[in-house]
Amino acid sequence: MGEVVEKITLVNIDDSVLAKHGIIKDTEVRQVTVDAVVDTGAGPLIITEAMREQLGLDIETEDSVLLAGNVPQKCTNAEVVKIIWNDRFAFSCPIVLPDGEETLLGVIPLEDMDLMVNPVERRLVGAHGDQWVRQVRRR
Repeated sequence: MGEVVEKITLVNIDDSVLAKHGIIKDTEVRQVTVDAVVDTGAGPLIITEAMREQLGLDIETEDSVLLAGNVPQKCTNAEVVKIIWNDRFAFSCPIVLPDGEETLLGVIPLEDMDLMVNPVERRLVGAHGDQWVRQVRRR
């Protein structure tokens, strides 16, 4: 299939709340637009330490993950960010890899945004076409 890279914007949620209540200006909300590798083998959003610092995210917990090839890696989990792709969004507590070099967009935020990979065009598309379908289980 090849690598799929998409532009996403990550927004500091705490800053957004402060701006909403007039405590800081909208222009002071920390956010970054980045080329993210769409990684259907990863679950969550994975960011670099430099990106965590740029967004001003606090570390929530320390953790460990298994990288490709079952290589254990110590990491941290950061505060919640808003992920924006075109007109869709999701919220995620990203994993921060200390030696990470790229942003990885995993399947959990893809599912939240009702997205899937089109392997022929090597890009993200709506799983239900152009309409964003948010699924809720109801008994």
